[in-house]
Amino acid sequence: MKKGMIKVSVLYPNGEGTKFDMDYYCNQHVSLVGSLLGDSVKAATVEKGLGGGAPGSEATYAAMGNLYFASMESFQNNFGPNAEAILSDLPNFTNIEPVVQISEVMI
Repeated sequence: MKKGMIKVSVLYPNGEGTKFDMDYYCNQHVSLVGSLLGDSVKAATVEKGLGGGAPGSEATYAAMGNLYFASMESFQNNFGPNAEAILSDLPNFTNIEPVVQISEVMI
């Protein structure tokens, strides 16, 4: 990643009664997002939570998805018009309300 890029992190908190279908997320949802946002996405990662900071503790997040954009303007111009289609797919793989953070890459 380059300094100044915009990183959009979507975090899915773990908890009792939560479900997260990683197979659907990786094979369907990520493809949907990619087809809608196209070349505006410069890179993407998907992470599966394995554990917390203490040995044997549960991961704080079941999963994390990260999208990288060249600028805030690029993110806003491309995500905004597609937000409804992207968000309407969430019930197909999770019952978790995601936490979203938008950051600037510093290093």
